[in-house]
Amino acid sequence: MSVVVMQKEQLRSVIEAAIRAAQRSGELELSTVPEIGLEAPRDAGHGDFASNIALVAAKMARKPSREVAQIIVDHLTLGEFIQDVEVAGPGFINFFLSKQWLNDTVRIIDQQGESYGDSQLGSDQKILLEFVSANPVGPMNVVNARAAAVGDTLARLFRAVGYTVGTEFYVNDAGNQADVFARSLEARFQQLSDPDYPFPEDGYPAAYVGDLALRLKETHPELAEMSLEDRLAFCKRWGTDQMVEMQRNDLRNYGVEFDLWFRERDLHAAGALEKSIANLKKRGMIFEAEDALWFRSTEFDDDKDRVLVKSDGSYTYVTADIAYHQDKLQRGYTKLINIWGPDHHGYIGRMQAAIQALGYSKDTLEVLILQYVALMRHGQQVKMSKRAGEFITMQDLVEEVGKDAARFFFLNRSPESHLDFDLDLAVQQSNENPVFYVQYAHARISSILRQGQEMGVFLPRADQVDLDLLVHESEVALMKQLATLPDEIVAAALQREPHRITRYALDLASLFHSFYTHCHILGEKEELRNARLVLAASVRTVLRKVLGLLGVDAPEQM
Repeated sequence: MSVVVMQKEQLRSVIEAAIRAAQRSGELELSTVPEIGLEAPRDAGHGDFASNIALVAAKMARKPSREVAQIIVDHLTLGEFIQDVEVAGPGFINFFLSKQWLNDTVRIIDQQGESYGDSQLGSDQKILLEFVSANPVGPMNVVNARAAAVGDTLARLFRAVGYTVGTEFYVNDAGNQADVFARSLEARFQQLSDPDYPFPEDGYPAAYVGDLALRLKETHPELAEMSLEDRLAFCKRWGTDQMVEMQRNDLRNYGVEFDLWFRERDLHAAGALEKSIANLKKRGMIFEAEDALWFRSTEFDDDKDRVLVKSDGSYTYVTADIAYHQDKLQRGYTKLINIWGPDHHGYIGRMQAAIQALGYSKDTLEVLILQYVALMRHGQQVKMSKRAGEFITMQDLVEEVGKDAARFFFLNRSPESHLDFDLDLAVQQSNENPVFYVQYAHARISSILRQGQEMGVFLPRADQVDLDLLVHESEVALMKQLATLPDEIVAAALQREPHRITRYALDLASLFHSFYTHCHILGEKEELRNARLVLAASVRTVLRKVLGLLGVDAPEQM
């Protein structure tokens, strides 16, 4: 349990005791004690924690909220850890705590290292997080890169708060785009010996298809002797396998490894689509009309019923999606989270309808919509077109700005916000570049500790130094920021807001740089020097922790 959580629990107990004392004295007439909210104020002048309990209880008590707040304050037993209390504004109660809780935070960080901030909050849930799931018809693009950064960081956050998490990439290798890709590859293969061989009008003309065709010619020359049908089938399987391996390598270089790459073609081979339809039929969720088989999705608030089997006997993509989600649930996951692009917003209703039709709660499936990315260079948007092959790939982006900058920039805004990615800023080695700014704080602390060792000054344990000496406002601000990490991790995980962690990292780096400006370390007297060394080391540990959650490196020197 973090120091912040312990302090909040203590404060809630003190507040509840004060309310009950006021009830017994007849000063407050409440049928029950409302939930006691506590938040850390943005303005340090408003204390370490503030409660709105008086505003919540005022209507029930039939008294002005400031009067209720004062009654509660009058009945508080302060104890050693509360230094002062004030009533502010319309009735907020602000608590000013003793510095002991901040000292305890530093000691806990020293003891726990990078496990500081972890919890077992979600230990009762098993989550399957599916993200990226790009069609296997081309290299990964920058939209995929944003999805990969967000999904991978959410998985790390979920694990940090105790969830059992599986990560999955769904390979749509049985859909129409895979067929178009197969025709494109087959045409390029044939054109190597017959330049006049027609290329499909809807095909993929990008250079990578031609490169694949050359490799195919070198490794499988026998393909030329096959029938067109067999050649297309081979190109579909071989080509999508090649693209999946390319995507896997791109993601690995980006710091993302999936627990499972799930192939749609395996669903078809296992008869999963037929089993899902049979399951829905048993539940009365299927009807026939217009020579097609339909799913009664409107019974679960979808805007219209959905075709599962067309009049020609072929399956729609909805059928495969239902079978895939049924497979996920049959594997024992209690929560399914999908990260989709904005063009998939309309798919949410039909899939939640399917989840309910299969006998599960609507909330079992959660879909996060990720907005588009615009790459900016010299103030102008970089044009991208996948079908024409004129686009910046994930590999291009990582080679240009680096894995760390790419991930940090993608994570620096809310996933549901449109993102302008400044390619020029991402490569700058200056404080204007947010990832450089944070990494430099970590490298600067590492440099201080190295310099200390060269001088014969070694880092002591936190329980060996006098942390009460850390009274400068920049020191106290740093310690307060360190204390909030566990709450930030929980909030980022539960609210699906990985950008909270980039913001936290930037705030912590900023506070450290300010501390470095105002407080000497190695040149101070031994006791103060050692206390500041321990504080700096705690900041380094937490910076390494949050950068790890973001999938960003923590360099020792820059």
